[in-house]
Amino acid sequence: MAPTLYDTKPECGDLIEIFRGSYQHWALYIGDGFVVHLAPPCEYAGAGVNSMMSVLTEKAVVKKEELWDVVGTNQWKINNSLDEKYEPRPAHVIVKEAHLLVGQELQYCVFRGNCEHFVNELRYGKAESRQVRKAGEVVMMAGAAAMVGLGIVALAGALFGGNKKQNKNTQ
Repeated sequence: MAPTLYDTKPECGDLIEIFRGSYQHWALYIGDGFVVHLAPPCEYAGAGVNSMMSVLTEKAVVKKEELWDVVGTNQWKINNSLDEKYEPRPAHVIVKEAHLLVGQELQYCVFRGNCEHFVNELRYGKAESRQVRKAGEVVMMAGAAAMVGLGIVALAGALFGGNKKQNKNTQ
């Protein structure tokens, strides 16, 4: 059995964050040891890096599976941290809607419709992914750093490159 990061039992409507190495998979606890989650066809418990290919798929299936089958050997935790930002919907409504979606094939997009968007839509009525937002922030920071670096190189070229040309003309 995979360990949880905390010794608390999930309640209906709780979001389960599963740590799979370079990313997190998300599921929604619906009671009696079961979760509902959005899984690309190649997603399986403990998939780790192999499941990174799931970003290339355009479709995913809503599955109802036992929590332990989805978690595999990975660590997991209950993560309802968006409760601070949004009011969670009533647990019975969340669970009912999750059950209605089981078996459906949905559009999948790692940036606009991944497993985290899916569970947040069920719990809060808001399709949001902090994982994608954080990745976007990293890309923006890297882009800004690259622009600053290019700016410094251009400035250095303008300051020092012009002198060489001027020196050639005076010699």
